[in-house]
Amino acid sequence: MIRLIVAVALAALVVPVVASAKEPSQASISGPGFSKTILPTTGDEWGETPLSQLTDLSGFFPSAVGQSPDPMLHHEPSALGPRYTIVWTVPGPPGPATHRVRQELYPYARGGAVTYTKPGQPIFDGTTLGGWYRNAELKHTLVALGLPARAPSSSGGASAALISGLAAGAAVLAAGALFWRRQRGQRSPSTSSTELPAGSRT
Repeated sequence: MIRLIVAVALAALVVPVVASAKEPSQASISGPGFSKTILPTTGDEWGETPLSQLTDLSGFFPSAVGQSPDPMLHHEPSALGPRYTIVWTVPGPPGPATHRVRQELYPYARGGAVTYTKPGQPIFDGTTLGGWYRNAELKHTLVALGLPARAPSSSGGASAALISGLAAGAAVLAAGALFWRRQRGQRSPSTSSTELPAGSRT
């Protein structure tokens, strides 16, 4: 009985940091082919708004203040794809000031969307823990907000198009030079059929 009372008392003392943290009041997303600012939806419960869904699926709280069990990845994923940025606006404490937390977003990463939060960013009365976080459902929420379903073409595609255009231009120039040389050859007199003037004959 005593052990049970002690266990209950200890459980009551273990309050997750997330519970005492304030939810973000705004999220601004920017990147290739997409830019959007998400604000709270009036009249809905926090858990039903797009802002709350983005907060949960992006791993904002675990990366900012920690969570148990820890859902963060132990290493950087590969094949991340295009990078986007989320700037979170978070009300204090301490005081009435707001915090700005930057989070990298990779919605097209292989294996599911990934976020990365840099450690040491000021938030509440401390700093962000940071780290990598993955959630396959995050991309669906972003697409519903207007993100393209497929990753936009990278700069490599533009470079390939430029190279192809230059090659085509070089081919045209080469063809023009060949035509000019042929025309010039047709206009020059033949030395084999040249006769001396009549006055110069002996």
